[in-house]
Formats: sequence, structure tokens, C-alpha cells
Amino acid sequence: MKYSLWNEEEGVGTITLNYPDKKNPLTFESYAELREKFVSLKEDTNVKAVVISGAKENFCSGGDVHEIIGRLVKMPFSDLLKFTTMTGDLIKSIISCPKPVISAIDGVCVGAGACVAMASDIRFATKRSKTAFLFVRVGLAGCDMGACAMLPRIIGHGRAAELLYTGRNFDGTEGERIGFYNSLFEPEELLDKTKDFARVLARGPTKAHAITKESLRKEWDMPLLDAITYEAEAQARCMETGDFKRAYEAIIKKQKPDFKGD
Repeated sequence: MKYSLWNEEEGVGTITLNYPDKKNPLTFESYAELREKFVSLKEDTNVKAVVISGAKENFCSGGDVHEIIGRLVKMPFSDLLKFTTMTGDLIKSIISCPKPVISAIDGVCVGAGACVAMASDIRFATKRSKTAFLFVRVGLAGCDMGACAMLPRIIGHGRAAELLYTGRNFDGTEGERIGFYNSLFEPEELLDKTKDFARVLARGPTKAHAITKESLRKEWDMPLLDAITYEAEAQARCMETGDFKRAYEAIIKKQKPDFKGD
């Protein structure tokens, strides 16, 4: 990767947003690069889980003021729509990636950065993290990169509406209380703890994890009875896997299953 760092170890791929002098903003080029990376991960059998972090004590400061906003104010609608479609495609690629995606959030996490965190399956942070869906501050609606659809599902409609209308910051303590963050860690241990968690998932039944992620996404729009029917088929697919058979054999032998993702 050219605009972010990529590291792969023990089945965990780590993306580090890497423009620390500006608190790791996104540009036209880095949006596209991240989107393509997540698309490519669909076929990458070596990577079982993905971690997203930011360099040097910040996660992401959103779209770069000069590289993004400065160019957008000069564009016709057709080009603006191409841009907003591309940013939405990044979120789609994270959601559609059949691997658990975990964000490790320290410091600034705002705008598009907050949306990347939102699109992750799990979010770990520090008390000093500062997150904001700040689109309203630059005269934009809160409906950016899926925020109006996804944020209410994570923290509830009322809280989401307040954050999207005001664009205010919330710290790690509030983020954990309202359910945006799963857990808080000290800054010096955040990334290690996140990678440890990702490695646990990577050692699990990764085909089943992919079906869990697919089901979480698809069942958003399903009536309950349809969801139960869908889950019956999804679980039957899992029962055909080698991991399910290995788990049974391990239970019989009172051993821990050795999942292989097949």
C-alpha cells in the first residue's frame, strides 16, 4: 500500500493510516486505496481478521481540508457524486469483507474516520479518544458514508440523531457507555490488545465468522420470521464444514478444536 502501512502476521492484517503530521487524514487517493484493499481481502485466504489503526496517537482526522474539501467546492455535481459514491464504496467494502474488522482508536477519530470506525465490526479505544461525526460543522448533512443507517443501529436513534445534528465530540468513556466502543485500553496497550483479540478470531472457525458477518448485515432488513429461516440455512452451511466436524472430534477427545477455516 502506498498511502497506508500494511502488515500481516499470524493471520491478522493490520492497516495503519499513515499521515501522522496531519492526524492521518484521508485523501482522494487513500480512499481509493483502502477500498481496493478491502475488496482484495475477499480472496485473501491468508488473512483471517483485519485491524485498522492510525499512526502516532491518532486514528483519522477525516477528509483532508485542502486535498478534499478544497477540491470539492470547485466541482460540478457529477464529480461530487462520483466522490461521495467512492467514499460510500469504501464503507461497503469494509462491511462486505468476509473477515472480522476491528478498529483500534486513539486520539482523533472524526468525519470519515469516524465512519470507517463505525463500519468496523468491533471498536476498541482509549479514554482520550475524541470521536465526532462532524459533517454538520462544514455545512453537510449527517447522512454521510452510511452514518444515518448504521449509527442508530449501534447506539440508538436518539443518541445518533444528537451526534449527527450537532457534530460534537465524545470521548472514550462516553463512547463505551453508549455502546460505540466495545472496550477501552490504555494508549500504550491499545494496539497490542486489539491484535491479540484479532488473533483469537483468526484462530477460530473463519468460514463461520464470515457467515456471522454476512448474517449480521443481511438480516438488518429482514422480518424476524424471514431471518430465522435465513439463519437455518446459514447454520446448515456451517454444519457442512470441516471445522464443525473437527470441533465434534475434539469435544469427544476433550481437546481444543484446531480450526482450519474449511
